[in-house]
Amino acid sequence: MALLTKSRYLVGLQCLKYFWIDLHEKDKIPEHDLATKHKFDQGHIVGQLAKKMFPEGIDIPEADFKGSLINSRKLLSEGKPLFEAAYSDGEVYSRADVLVPNEDGWDIIEVKSGASVKKINIQDVAFQKYVYSLCGLKIKNCFLMHVNNKFVKDGEIDPVKFFVKEDITSLVSEVTGIKEKIDEMLKVMRSNVCPTVKISSDCADPYDCPLEDGCWGFLPSSSVFDLSRGGKKSFQLYEDGILELKDIPSEFKLSDKQGIQHQCEINGKVHVNKEEIEKFLNTLKGELYYLDFETFRSAVPILDGTKPYQQIPFQWSLHVNDKHYEFLGSKLDCRLEFLKALKEVLGSSGTIVTYNQSFEIGRLRELGLVFPEYKDWVEGVVSRVVDLIVPFRQFHYYNLKQKGSASLKKVLPAIVGKDYSHLEISDGDTASLLFVKMLNGGEDVRDDLLKYCELDTEGMIWIVEALRELVK
Repeated sequence: MALLTKSRYLVGLQCLKYFWIDLHEKDKIPEHDLATKHKFDQGHIVGQLAKKMFPEGIDIPEADFKGSLINSRKLLSEGKPLFEAAYSDGEVYSRADVLVPNEDGWDIIEVKSGASVKKINIQDVAFQKYVYSLCGLKIKNCFLMHVNNKFVKDGEIDPVKFFVKEDITSLVSEVTGIKEKIDEMLKVMRSNVCPTVKISSDCADPYDCPLEDGCWGFLPSSSVFDLSRGGKKSFQLYEDGILELKDIPSEFKLSDKQGIQHQCEINGKVHVNKEEIEKFLNTLKGELYYLDFETFRSAVPILDGTKPYQQIPFQWSLHVNDKHYEFLGSKLDCRLEFLKALKEVLGSSGTIVTYNQSFEIGRLRELGLVFPEYKDWVEGVVSRVVDLIVPFRQFHYYNLKQKGSASLKKVLPAIVGKDYSHLEISDGDTASLLFVKMLNGGEDVRDDLLKYCELDTEGMIWIVEALRELVK
């Protein structure tokens, strides 16, 4: 018998079609990518750390389904915190991260690897409370225990300092209509017919739906959902029956950038503002240093002096004067070597070209704080940085192939005709995860990492060359 678990309930809140397919046609759901699997792993690590907050807590294994239900009931009499206690009433089922006894019943403590309380967390706990109440448990308080993003590691992780415990009892009590939603989901569960669901903003709220291509496949290649920062406008147009970007009525209010997109769709031409592009190119003075960083991060910090989810640099690529320099760490904490090697080749003058400069600048300044002897040098480097994203973010150049995006992955094929598809590693998330995995005994991917980061900086050279050709 299929059960309505809390994870399925949350899926049902977002989309009943995805909910039904997850139960009846699971093979249609794509396998989780590396980044999603990593997110789940991080959640498990955080959950295990949270258990240290309750040294008398009792773990209830999930492997034996019936056994866990029986043990969860029996262990209530122990009056101790219970980890993963399972309760079921009919077709509804839930497990609690932590159930803590109090003088008048039990408190729910939900553990999350995020750094704040989200709406979906409230719905999560509200479902749990409803199920436990059906099973006869008296729930007094509800808490969300999440990561303290101001925590700084100094030796062994102290879970008391690592977590923030927020009382969400009143927020949970404000959630209404749980029974009606459960009844609706149970009806969908029993049905042999997949429900029809219109696309909406819910498709990406709170999580990106893995079925998006299947539900959105009817849209034309250039749709109103490609509008830059389209948001509500895109859905308004869709509700009005307008699907193609070129069909947006002239009286419909668009921003200046969206207007450029619209005109490009109508005339099929690339938009080029030569005057503004030339102004940008004039900011590239002296020798040009094309620079890109790669970083990794983790919910529970690995290195002393770092915070949860802090970006830790491990690789850089630099192109200058037809020469390529590169650095790839051989250990998790290679920050000092990273800085030393970069200083040797970055020179003391000339323009440093990055793409989306806040990332590189942020990492450099963090390193300057960790290694104060480099702080002045870092500030000198930062003063030389020019952001190549500017002419694309400002729509001084726009190509239909960009689909409203100014990201390097969209701009490079649009203006140069080259992309990352031939590489084994083709995105930063994968690069960071495989680097850490490699250092922990995984596959040697050094060559693939170096090729990926090199293309980031070489691609910037090609983009600047293409811009210069446009303004000749």
